[in-house]
Amino acid sequence: MGRGAGAVGAGGGLIGLIVLVVSLLGGGGGGGGLGSMLEQIPAAGGAAPSRTGPVQGESAEFVQAVVGDVQETWTQQFARSKQRYEPTVLVLFEQGTSTGCGSATSAVGPFYCPADRKVYVDLSFFDELRARFGAPGDFAQAYVIAHEFGHHVQNVLGVNADVQREQQAKPREANALSVKLELQADCLAGVWAHSAARRDLLEPGDLEEGLGAAAAVGDDRLQRQAGARVNAESWTHGSSADRVKWFRAGFNRGDPADCDTFG
Repeated sequence: MGRGAGAVGAGGGLIGLIVLVVSLLGGGGGGGGLGSMLEQIPAAGGAAPSRTGPVQGESAEFVQAVVGDVQETWTQQFARSKQRYEPTVLVLFEQGTSTGCGSATSAVGPFYCPADRKVYVDLSFFDELRARFGAPGDFAQAYVIAHEFGHHVQNVLGVNADVQREQQAKPREANALSVKLELQADCLAGVWAHSAARRDLLEPGDLEEGLGAAAAVGDDRLQRQAGARVNAESWTHGSSADRVKWFRAGFNRGDPADCDTFG
């Protein structure tokens, strides 16, 4: 979801991607609302954040709890189709950090680096999400986290590598392919949200917060906010309407097979 970094990534071309995603059958399992996740959900293996600065406190703990639940959900999803999910870590940082994809600053926003398979978040982004983008609430933050871990799911499946090959072979379609990649990550975030809802982790209004966050970071809305002309050919993440559409597509049934943005 990052405002400038990170592309994301099971081989076999985009047709192979469709087969792999369809093979991950959806489902959930299953109270008390997302705000009480700290008490309910221990961090899953590989989920504990590493820190490059003095990042601590309740916000960091909330993020860690969401990460643990997202990764446990994908571990179960993969296991249903006899595949193995490879957990990764969240890196919390302040101002700047070094990554396998190069140096990054807070201006980049949350992102996934396929080179080191890590998710990077500067917690100050959530203040910006609320104040600048008008998307407050715990579940708005959870959507952002689930989106970035959706990129990790894509990388584990080899989607990122396939898309990068397609972009190199068809440079004129590079932006359109990036949009499809991002929208699929939105859909995969919706798959996790469906699982959370089935386990009564969502409170009234949580879904609306997630949909609001998806709309807030649409390329068309960001262009208007910057005072620029809306130019769909320059988009890399998708319109507000499409981001909401695909997040809802994943949420409706919780089935990754519904996340074929490339079809």
